[in-house]
Amino acid sequence: MTWTAPEAIRTTGPLTGGERETLAGFLAFYRSTLLQKCAGLTGEQLASQTVEPSNLTLLGLIRHMAKVERIWFREGFAGRSLEPMYDPEKGKDADFEDLSPERAPDDYARLVEEIRLADEAAAGASLDETFTRRGTLYSLRTVHVHMIAEYARHIGHADLLRERLDGSTGA
Repeated sequence: MTWTAPEAIRTTGPLTGGERETLAGFLAFYRSTLLQKCAGLTGEQLASQTVEPSNLTLLGLIRHMAKVERIWFREGFAGRSLEPMYDPEKGKDADFEDLSPERAPDDYARLVEEIRLADEAAAGASLDETFTRRGTLYSLRTVHVHMIAEYARHIGHADLLRERLDGSTGA
């Protein structure tokens, strides 16, 4: 039996309300949109480079966003010291380049888990709480805005990759 990425329900954030609810809602929207772009695809399809000469793939985006979630929320904001997610000997772009369709179910599950752990790390914290990363002071508010921008940029990539795979467009 061939694994396929599960169906994903895209969440919608509040269009009114407080800052925290708005930021968390838009971040949840973009997270679920990436998962939705991958829904129904096999590991082989997720790992396919469809927009040559770019090395971007949907599986690479899944792996990259898992790494980014971990870096900004758990390592940065929560201050945890964690092992690198991907083999450092494979280079800083291993999330995009060291792909295996057979590992797609694990990579997908890792993103879902990193999202859960990121939300757990930020739960109950003030958006004004700060941390220092590589000599620069950041607030949790800035992390939310950065992650929304990161997902939004990569959702554009995911749109093109998915369209080239099977013609799916939109939403």
